[in-house]
Amino acid sequence: MTTDLLTRTATAVFTGIGVAAPNGLGTEAWWRATLAGESGIRPVSRFDASGYPAKLAGEVPGFEAADHIPSRLLPATDHMTRLALTAAKEAVEDSGAEPADLPPYSAGVVTAASAGGFEYGQRELQALWGKGGQYVSAYQSYAWFYAVNTGQISIRHGLKGPSGVLVTEQAGGLDAVAQARRQLRKGSKLIVTGGVDGAICPWGWTAQLAGGRMTSVEDPARAYLPFAAEASGHVAGEGGAILVLEDAEAARARGARVYGRLAGYAATFDPAPGRGGEPGLRRAAELALDEASLAPSAIDVVFADAAGVPELDRQEAEALSALFGPRGVPVTAPKTMTGRLNAGAASLDLAAALLSVRDAVIPPTVNVTAPAEGYALDLVTEARRGPVRTALVLARGRGGFNAAAVVTADD
Repeated sequence: MTTDLLTRTATAVFTGIGVAAPNGLGTEAWWRATLAGESGIRPVSRFDASGYPAKLAGEVPGFEAADHIPSRLLPATDHMTRLALTAAKEAVEDSGAEPADLPPYSAGVVTAASAGGFEYGQRELQALWGKGGQYVSAYQSYAWFYAVNTGQISIRHGLKGPSGVLVTEQAGGLDAVAQARRQLRKGSKLIVTGGVDGAICPWGWTAQLAGGRMTSVEDPARAYLPFAAEASGHVAGEGGAILVLEDAEAARARGARVYGRLAGYAATFDPAPGRGGEPGLRRAAELALDEASLAPSAIDVVFADAAGVPELDRQEAEALSALFGPRGVPVTAPKTMTGRLNAGAASLDLAAALLSVRDAVIPPTVNVTAPAEGYALDLVTEARRGPVRTALVLARGRGGFNAAAVVTADD
């Protein structure tokens, strides 16, 4: 092979979307609810959360695994894997691609995960307690979960090419898509990517509470308020989006419908605690714009990370003002209708960005009437119609991860 893989470029386009979200199961159901400002945040129903400080969650509604998953897979999967399989099936079917028609080993899976293994691990621990097993076996099962999640998607759709799982918490949904693009640049034709995540179970809930960023507010309309003066933390949720990313030439050769192009991506790290310096989010956005060869003025909307924690909101607002100028770009956070979905969050924002381009509309941030004083943001609080050609998606993961992606209309 004469192509230098270090310098090869490939235009990566999105041709399929599959969604499992707290305000809608399936892409079009979720998108209708999102544009209408319909929230999926409610009291936890998947376990008894009455004794926990946080009692709200974004849970995927109306999901019956037996309606979506072959019965033979049910014993070997947990709730999050079943949601991921459902979203992946929708995405592959939406793309119109037939993996069996592609060259051998040219189609694969790269996803992100962060918290979904908690539920699987809890189930295995409970089984081991009943059998006198050892803790090490449970942790081996927890690690194995991530391989199962991606492996089940690969097996179900005959995707025998590159595979992998990235774990960068909330930033994972963007990092996985970037890794998928790297595989396209190495010669793959199609990669199923994105993330579906969540841990709405006692073990997972305890771990998330230990992070200190979940709100204890019990009114769903007042609980998760990023950039608002009343911000008190976030609501956790489950779900996300699986996307089909293809080499543009291969997609056009088969007459695929294209949602948009991955024009730029970058990842950075925050300075180590106690060392000072600016957080890395603005730098990630700048680098993504540079790769896309776009000036900040070319961006039509920013899908914010929207932590809901005052200090983190302030950092993001300052980064946006420094890059775009005060109120220089529409900013939205539709995750206020779903909660923060760990590794599923950023891929769901990517799906929203692509549909914003398709439908020329920016989805709203709900329950926040205006940003807090000092946040110079043009926050979109009702669906806003108008041309959308470019979108910047931002994500931050616990531990200092930052990621930014630019999607554009496919001209």
